[in-house]
Amino acid sequence: MPQPDSAPFPERHYAPLEEEAAAPVRQEASSVEAPAMAEIFGPGGLLEKAMPQGYEHRPAQLEMAELVHSAFTAHQHAIVEAGTGTGKTLAYLVPALMSGRRVVISTATKSLQEQLYQKDVPFLQKHFAPELKVAVMKGRSNFLCKQKLHQMADQPMLKGLEEMDAYRQIRDWAQVTETGDRAELNFLADDSDLWGRLDARRDTCTGQKCPDFQQCFLTAMHQRAREADLIIVNHHLFFADLALKQDDFGSILPEYSAVVFDEAHEIEDVASDYFGRQISNFRFEELARDVDHALRLSKLGSAALLRRTQRIRERARAFFESFPPREGRFPFSRGERESFLEQHREFYDALVAALKSLETELAAVPQKPEELIRLARRSFELRQELAFLFESNERNFVYWYERRSKGVFLAATPIDVSQILRERLFEAFDTVILTSATLTVGGRFEFMRHRLGLDHAKERALPPEFDYAAQALFYLPRAMPDVRDAAFPAKAANEIVALLERSRGRAFCLFTSYAQMNDVYERVRSRVAFPLLLQGTAPRSALLERFRTTPHAVLFATSSFWQGVDVPGEQLSCVIVDRLPFAVPSDPIVAARVNSLKEDGRDAFSEYQVPQAVLALKQGFGRLIRAKTDRGILALLDTRIERMRYGKIFMESLPKYGMARDLADVAGFLDKEASN
Repeated sequence: MPQPDSAPFPERHYAPLEEEAAAPVRQEASSVEAPAMAEIFGPGGLLEKAMPQGYEHRPAQLEMAELVHSAFTAHQHAIVEAGTGTGKTLAYLVPALMSGRRVVISTATKSLQEQLYQKDVPFLQKHFAPELKVAVMKGRSNFLCKQKLHQMADQPMLKGLEEMDAYRQIRDWAQVTETGDRAELNFLADDSDLWGRLDARRDTCTGQKCPDFQQCFLTAMHQRAREADLIIVNHHLFFADLALKQDDFGSILPEYSAVVFDEAHEIEDVASDYFGRQISNFRFEELARDVDHALRLSKLGSAALLRRTQRIRERARAFFESFPPREGRFPFSRGERESFLEQHREFYDALVAALKSLETELAAVPQKPEELIRLARRSFELRQELAFLFESNERNFVYWYERRSKGVFLAATPIDVSQILRERLFEAFDTVILTSATLTVGGRFEFMRHRLGLDHAKERALPPEFDYAAQALFYLPRAMPDVRDAAFPAKAANEIVALLERSRGRAFCLFTSYAQMNDVYERVRSRVAFPLLLQGTAPRSALLERFRTTPHAVLFATSSFWQGVDVPGEQLSCVIVDRLPFAVPSDPIVAARVNSLKEDGRDAFSEYQVPQAVLALKQGFGRLIRAKTDRGILALLDTRIERMRYGKIFMESLPKYGMARDLADVAGFLDKEASN
């Protein structure tokens, strides 16, 4: 086993930090010759020596590592479809650290960031690169603000004994934590109101003027990133940074020269959010709350100022209550916006006037702290967003609004982000690696490359590591009505009950809408004895943990459980999908993208809607087989996959599962599983 003092990778040397703004990270010549990928990932290679027990050579992992290494060496882009079990993390991490360049690794979620940092990075440091420096970067709201913590200690601002106890625990933790990352606080609820008053959001940060700036957890995070070889972020932070660079507002990340996107199939949606515009009633409530908070702490809360914040609350509520009460997402075209303003101009003007009045009052405060200056700027930015959303008509944007529970959201989203990504990402950096288990449609990358603006790249769809024909049975019922038939929900419920009886629960039932999920759940709940979990009744993380720890549990869920969920082993032995996951055609963003393609004379259904649904189905089915010992049933209750011409594309895009048409075959497959 290699020891740290005989690490096989070249030593890394970077430009001094003060030169960083002018010069990208560079590597000086090294006398140590780097090993080839086959010497690391091949039979008898360095990985096998580092893991003498439990190591298994995976040809696809070696193939991916060679492709990624070649892309880094040749300064090219690469797109790689690598299924579960490939070992793709090491297949891109090793070439990244051997490149001698500062590389950003962007993951889909914060939990994947933690997995990389806590599992894969320590392994590399122990066996291959002891001097490797790695930093994890997250959004500001993940970190504690020491200044707010100190200020709250002197103010009667805590609500009840439970919040007081949580504050004491956070205060004690602040004395020992190195990162200030709320992920370390396992006692704190996801929606903690207290954390919202203690976090380090940009909106309330005074930067270098803060007395705690040198000891700030954010300052420390940025310092670690400036010194790091690898920087691990999530897609949201990466595209927030890229959007800031576009608007010349500075940046979040330090200089880097290459990017690896893990779970790259999510890039289009995340980029669309960050290159668009959005406001909500919550942002106005938060502005008023933060101003009140800052005024109390600075003891500058005059009656006039407090009236201004209360007026913002009142005017914002009146304005957002003007939107129709129906829940859902709806288009908000130029004509619809003009009509809305004609009817509700009084509320709109009153809200704008309330923001202006607050800015005027704050400007008049003598010797005001930096935080009040930032809050006035934040009010001004909200006015700008309002004006853009109601008065602009950018051709590449779709305008829409959504009412969801207590929230009303107004947004403008790019219809096509390919040109933005082409210019800001793929032309700005010479090496971008995209990888995921779901990037191809019918074995081809054209759909993903077109949507992302990736014109030139090495590409590879790696062979699966699992024996899907033996491990998974794809069940298509013989006599299901069309999904649009009124009889479908009852028949779907019957099939689900029959499948659950044979799988003894242990299933995900995945739906394409909440309405369908709730309907079928009500039809099934009294007919089975297994513990049933329903999305929406508890936080996602709590439901998932309950599913993992409850024998024979069944989870009814929608889109957020179609991907990024890992339940290996027999606890998940059946995945049931009610219908092919086509995006709702009336969704404003989907409709705008479809219309845009049609205007260009293209077939939007075959070029956009079908490929998008194929990737979603691959993600949903991908929940089942997570290891070579996993076995189970995949059921699809939608006969269109056989009846319609486009069904062939779905079948060609899925792994080669075993096929079944009768419940007796399902029972036989599961009985065989139980006897193994």
